[in-house]
Amino acid sequence: MLQLNQDIKYLQGVGPSRAELLQKELDIKTVGDLLEYFPYRHIDRSRFYRIADINGTMPYVQLVGEILSFENVGDGRKKRLIAHFSDGTGVIDLVWFQGVKYIVQTYDCRKPYVVFGRPQMYKGRINVAHPEMEAASASAANGTAVAAYDAYQQRLFAEPDDSTSVTPVAQVANAGAASPFRPLYHTSELMKKRGLNSTLIARLTTTLLRMLDEPLAETLPAWLVERYRLMSRNDALRQIHYPDSADELRRAQSRLKFEELFYVQLNILRYARDRARKYRGIVFSRVGNAFNDFYFHHLPFPLTGAQMRVVREIRTDMGSGRQMNRLLQGDVGSGKTLVALMCALIAIDNGCQACIMAPTEILAEQHVETLQRMLADMPVRVELLTGTVKGKRRATLLNDLLTGDIHILVGTHAVIEDNVVFSRLGLVIIDEQHRFGVAQRAKMWQKNAVPPHVLVMTATPIPRTLAMTLYGDLDVSVIDELPPGRKPIQTIHQYDRHRKSLNQSIGRQIALGRQVYIVYPLIKESEKMDLKNLEDGYEQVRQDFPDCQVSKVHGQMKPAEKDAEMQRFARGETQILVATTVIEVGVNVPNASVMVIENAERFGLSQLHQLRGRVGRGADQSFCILVTKYNLNEDTRRRIQIMVDSTDGFEIAEQDLKLRGPGDLEGTQQSGMAFDLKIANLAKDGVLLQMARDAAQHIVDDDEQERTPANQIVWQRLHELRKTNINWGSIS
Repeated sequence: MLQLNQDIKYLQGVGPSRAELLQKELDIKTVGDLLEYFPYRHIDRSRFYRIADINGTMPYVQLVGEILSFENVGDGRKKRLIAHFSDGTGVIDLVWFQGVKYIVQTYDCRKPYVVFGRPQMYKGRINVAHPEMEAASASAANGTAVAAYDAYQQRLFAEPDDSTSVTPVAQVANAGAASPFRPLYHTSELMKKRGLNSTLIARLTTTLLRMLDEPLAETLPAWLVERYRLMSRNDALRQIHYPDSADELRRAQSRLKFEELFYVQLNILRYARDRARKYRGIVFSRVGNAFNDFYFHHLPFPLTGAQMRVVREIRTDMGSGRQMNRLLQGDVGSGKTLVALMCALIAIDNGCQACIMAPTEILAEQHVETLQRMLADMPVRVELLTGTVKGKRRATLLNDLLTGDIHILVGTHAVIEDNVVFSRLGLVIIDEQHRFGVAQRAKMWQKNAVPPHVLVMTATPIPRTLAMTLYGDLDVSVIDELPPGRKPIQTIHQYDRHRKSLNQSIGRQIALGRQVYIVYPLIKESEKMDLKNLEDGYEQVRQDFPDCQVSKVHGQMKPAEKDAEMQRFARGETQILVATTVIEVGVNVPNASVMVIENAERFGLSQLHQLRGRVGRGADQSFCILVTKYNLNEDTRRRIQIMVDSTDGFEIAEQDLKLRGPGDLEGTQQSGMAFDLKIANLAKDGVLLQMARDAAQHIVDDDEQERTPANQIVWQRLHELRKTNINWGSIS
């Protein structure tokens, strides 16, 4: 009996050389890995089309007919072989640029062939380049091609108006004897160069499935399969490659997606349960002088309903006796920093210190400046620790932190260093948390005998399905309300050919005393990409606005230079800031009312939304102008229109997930999960994900000791999966 853990090189048709390539390019090491290397799509080979009905826009077609004649065309590199192919309703060209001698020797005129390929229009004629061909009489065990050829013969002698455009497999006898669907598999360029293409992988999976004469073991308990009416794992793994019908393919996909999502969620939920058991949190039992003094006497503006709700949620967590692990989501400008400060004051009221981690020095400095301003009349000390704090200043700071004289420490990655020791760290707040790795966040746990409460914040709205997978063990709070007085940013799409009117609009805002961001996707001109670049743009802006002071900021500048330019802009000394996306997370400039994004088609929706959030922070009407070239494809136009139509970060994030997929969204790359999913799609499988999470939650709640006999298959399978290369540890 074939073992699924058998080395792939021993499978017929593989061998050592191909095995090495499969492992290197696709991480396929065993026959089991090959079985779980799923097709990305299937082509329905049950349909036969008439030549008269096809056009150059169809993805693939299957025809049956005869070669009328061969013709050699061109010379040198442009030399090609053309076969004129007919089915009685029309003629198309079959074209080969390579292997011409083999084609002429293998295929004969006036014999029936089944042709499969992608039609395209060339100089007014439809052709199929390098089609797949096989004799009609031997092309399919189920008789489909034979029946189609019979229909073709009838067409040859039929009256002109007698036609049948498609012969579906359901009309052909013995249709169920073989799968009518052909699987397509992703392969790399290196694999294709060495002949290991999708067709060959399909042959290998065919060989493997023929050798699996015993049913494949189940990996879900019988009660779960029955409750959710799932296909068995044995049937699913066979049908996913060669389904009997479109319905069976859908059922196989649903089963395998459910299983994949189920074990991801089970791992998350069990981890959260075990952590809650293991780590008891510091009990913040009181709200004292620091919080109350600030709330009643120093609050800069009234809290929104959303802010008050979130503060209550966090306060309840920190007083529960369990360690808080909460994700705070809120759009740019929604007031997360104020919420973070109020939570830090609760920690101070309970004899603890708080630490705020920021991803950049600029953002850390901004936090310190904001907090010190808000706490100016209170006996709360806030200090900054970054890599540039050195010498006596650093030594003094570390000593005061150890003695407890510093109440709130704000810093970059520098705060996780071993020599940074707190007196009693009670709360860790991580801003833009996706910029910190799991190991870095875990180091903060070790800064206190009892792990501190953790609040992670992000201004990048995370779609619900993504949050359930990447941060499924965190409690989630959402600030879904902007502070009063903020006007929605007006977003405008403008083509770069209308530069004169754009400059006039910018000039009017500057004349009103406002400031302007202009963002470019590149620093210097690229020969490969026709994009606006910052260096040329900076010079052009200075020419267009000779009476204005213009700053320039990009990621290759030294931190001190970059900070100086941004601070000049923040102080109002420059009217225009020309920058790359380094300002996506940057200084708060309420007077900036215009964000111009050049080559906006090159940015993702979430990034465009983040950049747009740099303006609209004051009481004045603000504008975001998306500048693009005129010729845009349909997907790009849709993305730009979404930005014009909506200022809701969560709606935009959902649309971004659907358009780009989870692996392309900022922040998800670190998680590992976006790439570990073999078949499930977080953008499309939200319903299945919720079902899988509900099932996993049921098992975690009802089988805390993991001893229920019916669930042993689950715990055993989870143990096996944790030994694989799936990045389970990244979910935290």
